[in-house]
Order: sequence, then C-alpha cells, then structure tokens
Amino acid sequence: MPSGYYRAGRQKGTIHMEDYQLYTLPNGIQVVHKQVPHTKIAHCGFTLDIGSRDEKPHQQGIAHFWEHMAFKGTSKRKSFHILNRLESVGGELNAYTTKEKICFHASVLDMHFEKAMELLTDITFDSVFPEKQIEKERHVILEEMSMYYDSPEDSIQDEFDTVLFGEHALGNNILGTAESVRSFHREDFKGFIAENLDTQRVIFSSVGNIPFRKVVKMAEKYLSPIPAYAVQRQRTPFEQYVPKRLEKARAVTQAQCAMGRTSYALSDDKRLPFFMLVNILGGPGMNSRLNLALREKHGFVYSVEANYTPYVDTGFMAVYFGTDPGQLNKSIYLIEREMKLLKDKKLGTLQLHNAKEQLMGQLAMAEESNMSFMLMMGKSILDLGRIDALTDIFEEIKGITAEQLRDIANEMFREDQLSYLTYVPEEE
Repeated sequence: MPSGYYRAGRQKGTIHMEDYQLYTLPNGIQVVHKQVPHTKIAHCGFTLDIGSRDEKPHQQGIAHFWEHMAFKGTSKRKSFHILNRLESVGGELNAYTTKEKICFHASVLDMHFEKAMELLTDITFDSVFPEKQIEKERHVILEEMSMYYDSPEDSIQDEFDTVLFGEHALGNNILGTAESVRSFHREDFKGFIAENLDTQRVIFSSVGNIPFRKVVKMAEKYLSPIPAYAVQRQRTPFEQYVPKRLEKARAVTQAQCAMGRTSYALSDDKRLPFFMLVNILGGPGMNSRLNLALREKHGFVYSVEANYTPYVDTGFMAVYFGTDPGQLNKSIYLIEREMKLLKDKKLGTLQLHNAKEQLMGQLAMAEESNMSFMLMMGKSILDLGRIDALTDIFEEIKGITAEQLRDIANEMFREDQLSYLTYVPEEE
C-alpha cells in the first residue's frame, strides 16, 4: 500500500492504533492484529524480511526452495501431516517468495485459528529439510522453471529484471538457475537461514473476528519459546542503472515486449505520485491511456499493463504487452507517445480529479480483501515501520498536483533512460 504517516515503535508490549494492534514479544517477533467483526474466516501468516536479493551468487534460488521445503517436514511432522492439518478442516496453507520477503500464511475458520498459528510456527522455525524431500522438490522446481520459460509473457518479466539490474542480486531470477537448484542440500538451507534470520525482522500478522488478547495469549504460547536470532546483514544497494535494448528470438508466434527503467524506493516522497502516474498510464482500469491507445483505438493488443514495484533502496516501472510481430514497433511508438503526452501536457482539473477518484477507489477495494490486508500489514511494518491509514493515504492523494505529475513524468519517462526487451519469433 502506498506511503502514509503513522510510524510504529519498537518497544515491547502493546501498541493500540485505530485499525490494528501491535505487540512485541521478548524475542523480537512482532504480532500485529486487526479484529474484523462479521466474518467467520481468519487469515494469518509470518512475513520474514528475507528474499532472493539476500542470496549469495552460489545460493541463487535457495530462498524460494526454502519456501517449498517448509512444507516437507519438521521435527514433529511429516509432509502429509503438514498438508493435511488445515486442509482437513477446510482451511488453506500457502507461501510465497519475493526479492525481499518470504511469507508463510493460512486461512481458516476462526475456530481453527490456533491450529493455524501453531502449524505456521512449526513450518517457519522448525523445518528439518529431509534429503529425500529435497531431491523430490528439486525436480518440482525445475519443472516450475520450465513452465515459466514456456510462458513468454511470464518469462519476459523475469528476464527484464536482469536487463534493469544486471548482475546485482535484484536482477536474479527468484527461482534461481538449473545449476544452483541442483546443488542444494540440507546444510545449504540451514546455512542460509543462519545468515539471514533475525527475529526482530519477523512479523506475525492476523485478521479475523478474534479479540487481540486471545491472539497475544496464543502468541505467548507458541512464539515466545522461539529463540531470539540476530544477524548483522547489510543488503547491497543497487547504485548504477544503465539503459539497454535487447531483442531475442524465441519460439513464439506473438512478439512480447517489456520496457521501463529503475525508479523510486519505498521511502521516497515521490512514490505515491509516481504510483498514481503509472496508474494513469497503464493501470488495471480499462480507461488507462495505454489500453485506450493500443487496444480500443488500434486493436494491437489483447492486454497492456504498466507496473511500479518499489524496493527498500530502489524500484522499477515497466510496461508489458504482446502483439503481432508486424505491430511491435507501432505499439512501442504509441506507448512512447503516451509517455510524451504526460511529460508535455499537464492534466486538466477534471482529469486530475478523476485520476484521484479512480486510485482511491482501487485502494479501498483492495483493502476489502482481509487476506490481502493481513499480508500487507506484515510487509508494511517491516518496510516502513507503520501501517498507513486509508484516510491518510486519501489525504496525500488529494494533495497531488498536476505539476507534480508532469515533473515526475519528465524525470521517469525520458526516452534515453528507458530499457527494452523484446521476444520475436524465430525465423523458420
């Protein structure tokens, strides 16, 4: 969620806020909870401030591999018992890995909330990484890599990270390489965790119709026994962006294109205005400028999207689309033209008002999902030290000016700073 104002403290004990409550255990793990009445479903999960950018060169893919292995055995459970524990009562257990985070989470009927917390604690902190399971999962991940490679609209997004960030860890594929995935054994996982796990950078977040005191009581029972871990880890900042243009022949019938550049970090004051600018350009609305220009007016694409992804020290924006090879250059021209319009011409009063209303509506609807809100809370506290109230975000959006947007467009949409990656069909 975009930036805001409240900054939570690190002190032990309970902190009360308008929409959520935060408690810090003696081992440093923070528990954040939002009580939501009139729901029978509870969502909860651990967010760890560890991701693929924390891997050393020989560890590429190990964070994602760890995410898989968490479900494959602990000191007291085999794989079947982990998978059956919540599924047998209608719940769901899942996980994901990003460049900067690993998350293990669950959704259950609220009467099974304690089961979910205990199971998540077990798989997060007590995985044993059985060698036989490592061998099985190795093949699963290699198949996952093949699946992404065979989907050009997915693989171009992964490969564009490398175009933007080069040999920096942010440029590495989260899945790793076939060579690295084949190399991992139990001690590699244990070593990676020992190098990166810091309990002061772990959040347990939950949303449901459960009183906070009950959540804290369960946390004291299951999370307090976890030893305090502390590491002195410094993430290598990304510093030098060099624009590139690459074209690759692939076994595709439709040309694929990614174009974009590095951009603002999470803490940058320009983050929210830029988020809004990218939303105007190619956000999820059917009225985005790129959708109107490429799909509605010319019929060149089925879909086109523009995204902005901020990290703790940098970020990137990218436009992705697929089209007939004969229309590739025309499509790129239309995208560059829409960027130039945003650089050259301020939004009118009505255009600016409508763009603000659209963004506020999208953010409000996103917050309607309790699971998404639960996941957002953990990430937001780790990245920003706070969870932004929607009213504060709205006030910030209302304060954005047409001049701000034009200035940011002139900074971010410079053609000489854009990178391009295209997949074109192989010649017969």
